[in-house]
Parts: sequence; C-alpha cells; structure tokens
Amino acid sequence: MELKEYQKQVLQRLSSYLTALNQFKDKYDKALEADPELAEGYHFPEKAWAEIGLSGYNQFKNGLGEPLPNLFFKVPTGGGKTILACHSIDLINKVYLKKQNGMVLWIVPTSQIYNQTLEALQDRNHPYRQLLDISSGGKTLILEKLDIFNPQDVDENLCVMILMLPSASRQSKETLKVFKDNSGYTSFFPVEDDYKGQCELLDRIPNLDTFGSEGEIFGRLPKTSMGNVLRLLRPIIIIDEGHKAYSKTARDTVYNFNPSFMLELSATPPESVNELVQITGKQLNDEQMIKLDIYLTNKATSGWKDTISEAKAFRDDLETKAKDYEQNTSKYIRPIMLVQVERTGKDQRDGVNIHSEDVREFLIKQCAVPVDHIAVKTSDTDEIENIDLLSGGCPVRYIITKHALQEGWDCPFAYVLATLTHSQSETSMTQLIGRVLRQPYAVKTGVKELDECYVYTCQQDTATLVRGIKKNLEGEGLGDIAGRMTIQNGGDNDYGALPTKTAHYRDEFQKFVGKIYLPVFAIADGSKWREVSYFADILSRVDWNQVDLSAFDNLSLQERQDDDVLFQIGFRRGDSISGEETGRLSVKSDIDHDYIARQLIDVIPNPWVSFDLGKRAIGKLLGRYDQEVVAYNLVFAIEELKKLLFSQRDLLSEQVFKQLLKDGVIRFFLLKGYSGENNPSLLPKSVSVRSKKPLFNYNYNQPLQRSLFDYIPDEDLNDLEKEVALYLDGQQQLLWWYRNMSKSQYRIQGWKPHRIYPDFIASRKAKDTYDKVYVLETKGEHLEMSEDSTYKRAVLDLCNELVVDSDVMQFEEAIKDPEFEFQMIDQSSWKSQLNEIFSKEDYGNS
Repeated sequence: MELKEYQKQVLQRLSSYLTALNQFKDKYDKALEADPELAEGYHFPEKAWAEIGLSGYNQFKNGLGEPLPNLFFKVPTGGGKTILACHSIDLINKVYLKKQNGMVLWIVPTSQIYNQTLEALQDRNHPYRQLLDISSGGKTLILEKLDIFNPQDVDENLCVMILMLPSASRQSKETLKVFKDNSGYTSFFPVEDDYKGQCELLDRIPNLDTFGSEGEIFGRLPKTSMGNVLRLLRPIIIIDEGHKAYSKTARDTVYNFNPSFMLELSATPPESVNELVQITGKQLNDEQMIKLDIYLTNKATSGWKDTISEAKAFRDDLETKAKDYEQNTSKYIRPIMLVQVERTGKDQRDGVNIHSEDVREFLIKQCAVPVDHIAVKTSDTDEIENIDLLSGGCPVRYIITKHALQEGWDCPFAYVLATLTHSQSETSMTQLIGRVLRQPYAVKTGVKELDECYVYTCQQDTATLVRGIKKNLEGEGLGDIAGRMTIQNGGDNDYGALPTKTAHYRDEFQKFVGKIYLPVFAIADGSKWREVSYFADILSRVDWNQVDLSAFDNLSLQERQDDDVLFQIGFRRGDSISGEETGRLSVKSDIDHDYIARQLIDVIPNPWVSFDLGKRAIGKLLGRYDQEVVAYNLVFAIEELKKLLFSQRDLLSEQVFKQLLKDGVIRFFLLKGYSGENNPSLLPKSVSVRSKKPLFNYNYNQPLQRSLFDYIPDEDLNDLEKEVALYLDGQQQLLWWYRNMSKSQYRIQGWKPHRIYPDFIASRKAKDTYDKVYVLETKGEHLEMSEDSTYKRAVLDLCNELVVDSDVMQFEEAIKDPEFEFQMIDQSSWKSQLNEIFSKEDYGNS
C-alpha cells in the first residue's frame, strides 16, 4: 500500500526521533550503570524530543519507574491511523529496540474497532498484515487476550495482542482473566519451589501481581497471569483512539504493563500529550483521502418519508454516475446511503418515533427497493456482520442504524447520510458525518458528485445543524475543513458554512490574465516539453551500481550475547526444565536475502536491485563476522543499509538531475508550449475558494491592496502565512502578490520525490508592469533545520543560479525580461529576511 506524502513525513519525523532516542538511551544506560541516582534525573525521551527541535515535553514513566517514550499522532478520521501504526511498529523495533520480534500490545476502545482491527491483522492478504509480516520476516502472531503463548513464540515471532480498553482495565470484573493466575503461562516464570528465582524475578520486576506478602512464610510469589507476562515482556503499546484511555484507572493500568515504548493515535488529542505530528483535514483532502464538499439538504417538509424519497433518488443518480465511472476506469463504486433513525429495539416501534423497521418497510413497499439492498445495524441486530461491503457481489445500498456506526466503522462507499432524528442536540443529529467522508480507493474520481458527500435532514434548525456538523468534524480531527459545507434549503447560507467563491484578478491587473508564467523544471518529450516526473525521469535513470557500500566495511556489530531479555524471563531452576528452555531461545543463524530485499523496496522500487545490494552489503559483514553474529544483528544491519541507501539514492538522484540539466535534457524555463491542462508554469486565470471571511489588512485597517486576486480566504492561511501576506501587502515597491493556494497550482519538482509548493509569489513594480518576481517558501520555526528544509534551500538556490542564464528563459512579449528570485523564509527571522530582500533593491522605477 503506497503511502501518502503526509504519511511519509510522519514516519520520517518518527524515525528522526527514534534515532535521537536511541543515542540518549545509550547515555542513560551508561549513567544507570555508573550511578543510578544520577540517572534518575536523566529523562532520555525528553532529551531526544529537544534534539529534533521540539519543546514542551511531558514526562511519563512506566510501572518500573523508568522514563517512558510516549508519543501522540493526531490523525483525523480517514487519515490512516492503522497503516501508520503498522509502519511505526516496524520503525520502533528496528531503529530503537534493534529487533524484529517481541510483544506489541494494541489497545482499542470499542468492539467495532476491535473486530475490524483483528480481522485485518489476521488476514495474511490484507495490507496491514503484510506490513507486519515484512517487518517480522513472515513471523507474525496475532493474539487475543485468552490465547496462550510461550517464550519461544515471543522470541521467534512478532506477537501482536489486540485488547479492548476495558480488558486493559483492572476495574472490569468481566476481564479480570487478564490478571488471573493461569497455568498456561508457567513457562515464563520460575517453578513454584524455586524461591530464589522468584525473589530475583521480583527484584527485577517489582510491580508483578503476587500471592502472599512479605510477612508470610513463603513471602510473595508472582502470579502466572497474562498481565504479569506482559509486564515481563516490556511491550510496545499502541493505543488506537488514545483520548479514550485518559481515565486515571486506564492510564495507570497501561503504564503498569511496563511498556518500552508507547504510541497513541487519535483525532482529538487531550492535553498534556507529546504531539509529535498533527495531520490536518486539508492535508487529507490534498491527498485525496476524503470527500469534500459536504452538501446539506434540510427539507422544509415535516414528513420523514419525503426526506428518504429525495435522498434515495439522489443515491440512485450517484449509482448511475458510478457505473459510468466504472466503465471508463474499471473501478467499482456502489454508493451507500446511511439512515439514522430514532428507535431500533424490538419493542420500541410505537408509531411515534421513527423506527428502523418503519424505514425498511417504506423503502421496500413505497420505493421498490429490493429486500437484500437493505441492512440494519444496531447493538442487537447486525445484518452487515461478515459482509464485505466493498465487494462487487454485495447488494447492500442502504444501512439503517441509530448509533451503532459511530466509531470504527469504515466504508468508503458511504456517500449519503439521511438523519431522521428530531433531537435538539447539536451533535446527535450529525454524529455519523464521519462515516461518509472517506474517499473510495483514496483517489478522487474526477466526477464531482462522486468526490463529495451529502447529508439530508427534515425540518431542523439550520444553524443548529451546521454547529452540530462542525462539532462532530472537530471530534473527527477535521475542524479545519468544518466550513466546507454547501446548504441547499433555499436559505441565506449564513450558518457558519464556507460558501464557494470564485476569485478573479483585480481590475488593475486584468491585463496580466493568462500571461504570468513562472519557471519550472521541464523535460523534452518528443517534440514538446512537459513537467519533470521524479519517478519516470529521475529515479529511473539512477545507476544503482554506483551505490557506495564502503560504510559496511567498518560497521560494528554486537557479539551474540547469552543473556538476552527473553532468556532471562524464561530461565528455569531444575535440570530437566532449564536445558529445554535454553534450547528454545536459541537464535537461528540463517540469513533470508528475500526478506532483506523486501525491507529495501521502499527505497529501491526494483526488487532485483534491492536483492543484489542487500546481498553485497551482508557479504561485507560476513567477511568480518561469523554468520551467527550477522544473523543476530540482521535487523540493525538492514536499518543501517536503508539509511545508507536513502542518502545514496538522494545523492545519485541529484547527480542525475544536474547531469540532465547540464546536457540540456532538463531545462528551467517558462513552459509556454504546454498542451495539457493545469500548466504548472502558468498562474491560473481564476481560483475557486471556500471562505466566509476574506483576509483583511489589520495593520492598516483596510482591505488588501496589492493581492493579485480580489479575494484571499482568511481560513486558508496559518499565522505565519498571514503575517507574511500582510507584510507583502504593505510594500509600496511591490506591484502585486499572490498566495499559491493548492497543489494544482505552481510547484517545483527537484531531485527528491515530493514537489515544492511555494507559498507566495510577489512582483516588483516597474511603472505599470513589473520587472522582477519573488518566489517565497515559508517554513515554521520547528522545521527550519530539518532535512526537508535543507533540501528545499538547495533547490531554490539552484533555481536562482539557473534564472541568471537568459538563454533558458522564454517570455511573453507583454512582459519584458523579468528577473526571478527564490527564497526560503524562516519563521524565526521572516521579517528581517524580507526587509533585507526588499531593501537591497533599486526601486528607482517605482
């Protein structure tokens, strides 16, 4: 499953943190060995946090009192929490824990999410399971709380146990089996009469549940419970919907599992978390993950049947469009309508409140909907259980529910929500809004109606509805796109939704419409030029034979140790048991080169090249170490090889890119002869925006004066961008400035996969035209020293070198020889940088 760009950035950021964490953990371990009191004040997760340029770290400790790395990913609904969690497990194991086995405790809040997660991870053909199998070398065990496993299972596999949050809480009587003594786990503990072994174990892990007490004859004896086994294994803990686990009881229980690392993912982070990344609704929409806009139809009629009839007719129209789309693309979509009712219980059909069976009966008898097209989903009746709603053979087009689809339910085919409740609560009427937001296949269809979603209600207060939708979108982590609604009830639309506006060039700039070109990197394609493609034009030309693996000549490996963690946990007293268990914890010395190649595929797309480079790198290690030592360090070696190949790939791609420039195959110029749509070199003639509030120049208490377009949405800019925009608007030496609003507009493709989308373009005034264009990319303070920022600076510097060469430029006759300047603007010094840029110019022509 190919990752979206924002997902790649999340994992890069996590990898940077884990690399720093590993360094400071080594220092902590040395301090602990030298002076435990000195180590007490050394919180290595906080040190790593500061090392990657972040501040405000909240300290956490596990049940042993050790510093606990505890991170939070803010991921909105539809943002791919599960795939990020699977990739994160791989990174945490490889970069930080230096292994590919061990225990992962995956905690979920509801039975819906539990079943969904368990089904996906148990299915060897599912992308999530395949990610775990790649990480573990095909040795993955998916466990539930009552499954019995032994030390050999944990030593030889990546064990992922799925637990519901109540199961992790000791206050639930129904789930005390997790903490109950169980003979199935005796292999993890010393035998009953080995009192010395019991004492040594309790010294190491003092928070184990025990029988007895210190004053009794036999003292304290650890229980052989699954809860205690988890404490012994020091699991990685993943918490899905992390905000659900913030009661004191739940948090204490989770910390007492003695996690080695804790990662929480949720759309709504609580206070006092270490939020490593924050993904916005805009990012999801830019990456085609969700359906926008949201169309709200509030029927004036009091009859719910009219609402259902209209929603049903619209769903039918959507299906017609979906069938046309399938004929053109072979991609199957079957639009589904969700119906939210007031009652679902067997004895609750009273003729007053709208019941699920009322709706079912109406659809069948009055709307001629086939019986098998309708399913009811309630706490008691689940007619979609074990049904693949995405299958072409599935007939379901209507799902009737009350609250049963609130969390965890995921079907991108859900397009229409008809809510029939008469509650006056702002949120109860619209709590299912998140269920119709996911975009099928995470790719926009290009068919407007199939890229948007729809809500139908009847006789509701529109302002209350909009507030409810906004509140529920905020709960889904999508508050920044909460205004992307169009209200279709004939009202004045002044309810907080963001109306659609078309921004045009200001009157004074009309003469520039269709004539403002910006230079892009282009490549010859037959007799024409087109925009450079990283994968087709750059990566495909990389000569992997040039990869320098000499670093592996000096890579140090750790010698095989006999006292590895699992061996200590599973040790025995008594001749017969001791020898047997030691044998079970031995490490295989074989090296799977296919596994290595699979690990490298995200760096090098060609599996044959990956296989060859992996074999060459491991060969260098086998020249200096025994095979058993190399096998023992294989996870570490693969991670080091990936780091090396990433840097080598970027270096070789840069060489290819610059050689193509030197040879004239790639040029940096104004792409006037572009024959396709959305010429990346040409500023658009108009832009469609959704906004209720235009950007206002509060510095001068007046509307914008120099923006190229007559409307700039306030909602589209962050705080830094607003400051820069208002600064530009106040510069008399500028003729106009432009906010580059979306990924369909101006971009620069360099020698790395992701494009650069500059934030602002501004022009220097020269009488009634302009003679210089500034291309400005802003960067938040926490990202100024990042690898991404360093790369962008290098590309922009190259752009500045190339625009000096007038031979590569082609201009509209109306615009004579403009100059171009490309600059990165840092948040920490944005104003001084802009002052310097503009003060050094000669504005005699202005």
